[in-house]
Amino acid sequence: MSGLAGSGGIFRNGNADHLGSFAIKVENGSVLKAELVGAMTTIEIAHEHNWRKLWLETDSKLVVSAFKSISIVPWQLWQRWNQCLLLTQSMSFVVTHIYREGNHCADRLANLGLASTEMVWLANVHTSIMDDFTRNKLGLPCFRFVT
Repeated sequence: MSGLAGSGGIFRNGNADHLGSFAIKVENGSVLKAELVGAMTTIEIAHEHNWRKLWLETDSKLVVSAFKSISIVPWQLWQRWNQCLLLTQSMSFVVTHIYREGNHCADRLANLGLASTEMVWLANVHTSIMDDFTRNKLGLPCFRFVT
């Protein structure tokens, strides 16, 4: 089933400090497409900021598998996906699965993306994720992209 979907993510440094977050609407998107667009957007933003250490945590096991086999990726995304794979070759890059319970911040950012007309870059922690972000910084679960 296709429709509107959203994606979002947080960039943190090794001390779990906020470096930035994003939220994006995915038109004509399935859940898989939204997850893949989130992963690709993460890689592209890290590359633009010259962040060469990237740990991408996702609650999608399919996204983790897509880094091993392009057959999971819808053909419409192949060119962008392959470009992102090339970008990861110049990084210290790791992708891991996180359970959905640890993904509250990204879920809230994805909802913010649904209401946006273009990608939103947040230099500061958005109020909708402040509580989860703080809990995560203290060592409790919350979704994150670590640079």
